[in-house]
Amino acid sequence: MKEVLEKVYSPCYGSIKEVLVDQQAYVYEWEPLFLIETEDQQVIEVSIGVSGIIEAVDTCPGQEVTPESVLTILKDDLQIGSD
Repeated sequence: MKEVLEKVYSPCYGSIKEVLVDQQAYVYEWEPLFLIETEDQQVIEVSIGVSGIIEAVDTCPGQEVTPESVLTILKDDLQIGSD
């Protein structure tokens, strides 16, 4: 079976407020992965419409991020509607 790795990028500029997942954790579609605080103090919840296993967590609380920042890499379980 083909392995599909999904990169999850920051949707905005800001800093990581909280990391809600650990490496090797299983996550469901649209499960919150990170909280990012923007420059105007809004808190943005980061999620993805894919379920699978977290392969790498590339950020930590307090780290500055941009829309080009990869937050995590997820190995898609290729299950449709697995949540």
